[in-house]
Amino acid sequence: MGNGTRTSANRYASGFLLVSLNVDAILHESTISGRREELSEMASGLELGDVYGTAIERIKAQDGDRSRLGMIALMWISHAERPLQAGELCYALAVKLDSTDFDPGNIPSMSTLMSCCQGLITIDKEASTVRLIHFTHQEYLSSRPDIVSCPHSAMAEICLPYLNSKQVKPL
Repeated sequence: MGNGTRTSANRYASGFLLVSLNVDAILHESTISGRREELSEMASGLELGDVYGTAIERIKAQDGDRSRLGMIALMWISHAERPLQAGELCYALAVKLDSTDFDPGNIPSMSTLMSCCQGLITIDKEASTVRLIHFTHQEYLSSRPDIVSCPHSAMAEICLPYLNSKQVKPL
C-alpha cells in the first residue's frame, strides 16, 4: 500500500472515530437540552483532540470512585510497556495504596471499567487485551503530559503494595 493510500485511510478512520465519539457524547447526555448542546458543539467543527479533551473532562466529572478508575485505567493503558490483559488492568485498579492486604473485593468489573472510561478504551477480544480506542488517542495523551502527572511513579506506587501484600508475597 502506498504512503498516500495509508494517509488517506488514516484520515478516513480518524473521521469515522470523530463521528463515533461525538455520537457517544451526544447519547451520554441525559436531557434533550444537553443533547442539543453536544450536537451544537459537534456542528461547530470540533477536532479529534477537542473530542478527546471533552471525553477526559467527562471522566473527571464522574461521581465517586468512577473518575479515579477511569483516569487510572487510561494511565495504565497508555503508559504500560506492553498491552495489558483485561484481568491485569482490573487487578491494578483494585490496589489500595494505604493497605497491606490485597482485597479481591476491590476488583472492578470490565463493564464498570468500560463505562468509567467513557468509550475511550476497548477490549481486543482475540488477544484479551485492553487498549485505547485509536492510535490518535495515544498521540493525544502523549502530547498532554498534564493529564496524568508522573505516570510511571504512580504505577510503581500501585505495584509495590500489591507485590508486598500477603496474598502475593510468599510466606
